[in-house]
Amino acid sequence: MKTLQAIASASLIALIFLCLAWELWLAPIRPGGSLLVLKTLPLLLPLMGILKGRRYTYQWAPMLVLAYFTEGVARAWSDKGLSAWLAGAEVALSVVFFLAAIFYAKLSAPSRQPG
Repeated sequence: MKTLQAIASASLIALIFLCLAWELWLAPIRPGGSLLVLKTLPLLLPLMGILKGRRYTYQWAPMLVLAYFTEGVARAWSDKGLSAWLAGAEVALSVVFFLAAIFYAKLSAPSRQPG
């Protein structure tokens, strides 16, 4: 389970940094950045719970990340160049986080614990 926690933590942190870099420097909608960078804020809500291994956070955070998956799919389809590649990375990180989090939540269930 520590591996799943590490994967979920790393992918969430990577997704946070990707969203920041994408909207501020790499391929912002407007030169110099845009308010779309605020999309990063909801990702900060589950961060501490994910890092601390709180099962409840692992249960609800995958639903939050589905919005980032959806945005990534839409922008990978509609954008061109670097922005499309960044959208693909957003999709990949979202999927990795989603899978690691749901499997962590499943395997950490009290009914699955020895004893």
